[in-house]
Amino acid sequence: MEELVLARMQFAANITFHILFPSINIGLAWFLFYFKCRYTKTGDIKWLDSYKLWVKIFALCFALGVVSGITMSFQFGTNWPGFMLKVGNVAGPLLAYEVLVAFFLEATWLGIMLYGFGRVSNRMHNIATFLVAFGTTLSLFWIIVLNSWMQTPAGFDLIDGKVVPNNWMEIIFNPSVPYRISHMLLASGITSSFFVAGISAYRFIRGDKSASCLTALKTAVVAAALMVPLQAFVGDAHGRNVFKYQPEKLAGIEAIWETTKGADLVLFAWPDMKMEKNLFELKVPKLASLLITHSWDGEIRGLKSFKDIPSVPPLFFGFRIMVGVCFLMLFTSWIATWQLLRNDTISTLVAKALVVMTFSGWVATVAGWYITEIGRQPWLVYGVLRTADAVAKNVTGDMLMSTLVMYITTYVILVLSFISAVYYFARHADSSGREIVHGNSAVYSKSNKEVIYKKELIEAQLKNKKLF
Repeated sequence: MEELVLARMQFAANITFHILFPSINIGLAWFLFYFKCRYTKTGDIKWLDSYKLWVKIFALCFALGVVSGITMSFQFGTNWPGFMLKVGNVAGPLLAYEVLVAFFLEATWLGIMLYGFGRVSNRMHNIATFLVAFGTTLSLFWIIVLNSWMQTPAGFDLIDGKVVPNNWMEIIFNPSVPYRISHMLLASGITSSFFVAGISAYRFIRGDKSASCLTALKTAVVAAALMVPLQAFVGDAHGRNVFKYQPEKLAGIEAIWETTKGADLVLFAWPDMKMEKNLFELKVPKLASLLITHSWDGEIRGLKSFKDIPSVPPLFFGFRIMVGVCFLMLFTSWIATWQLLRNDTISTLVAKALVVMTFSGWVATVAGWYITEIGRQPWLVYGVLRTADAVAKNVTGDMLMSTLVMYITTYVILVLSFISAVYYFARHADSSGREIVHGNSAVYSKSNKEVIYKKELIEAQLKNKKLF
């Protein structure tokens, strides 16, 4: 049991660190493509300045995501050999598709995206930026396909104790795939939106009122204001899918112990696994049945009716953390959008709120991922392979503990270094203070006290000559 717990903790640490960067990169890649397209269409240098700043951060984020993903893959062989032994006929090809079809695509075009501006045509650079964004999205698709299949396995036979595919379309498009992919794509979009908005607000508070700063800020908060409510609708559909295929996970999320018609929504409680009941409950009558079954008297199976149940407290509190953060996101993004659309600026208070919520997407994403993974326990592949049957038998607790400590120490250092680097880029963004002035193609100096007319600079930018 010690080896099992430590192996799970090690994988949890690795996947927690890894998911931080794809959750930013997928959405940020599409922001970069949007910035580049707007620059191509309008010739306004503020879009190029925004692109120049955020492409540096994207490159750093991409590198950290790749490194942490490789380490996570190694753990399949070192800590979880039973996983590939049992379901490798499905998991192996899906992971290979992610590498061959998605990762190679984005990695190949990333070089042109980062270093090709001014060396290739503007159209080719735009294509490279699009293909990197498309590649990151395709990479997410294959990873979520595998994870979804582990949650709702389909399209296979069990032969001699091993999973053998019999229908790849059913494997790829298993019952939970549409909900999980859309949910994760929106999560990435929201995470990157608040990331861009928070860093832009930080620049704003420090006195950077340049057009590129306000443009990035407005783009990000408007995107967040649109995606957060959409995520609520997708989350509702996702919840109903979980209710159908993994009812014990849903019961754990809501801390419902007894099978009930017209179940109450538990806003807050302390779930007690030993006593199999909730302490200090705060409930809303029948609301759980209405939200989950869309009926006031809908029946929800209680945890006591299942043979195997997950650990309830992480599910219960994780879900409420995720939802609580999303409500804060909705409120903050709508207030910021209203101010920007009305006054073309934001108040200092709202800017500070955005800075505080820069990494709020990480909190919601990690909480949601923990709900997904912990809620499947004690199964590694739901109904097919138990977690305890997949863990390595020849890896000692001391080995796992030592590597766990090294992993966590390294990850903390890398995350803090990443955050420091991002704020360094933000403090030194647009050090020249360039800002295009419509009508006369003037360029303001940083002090805004003199106007330097450099028409040839603007023309060179519009002709896509190398500027950086």
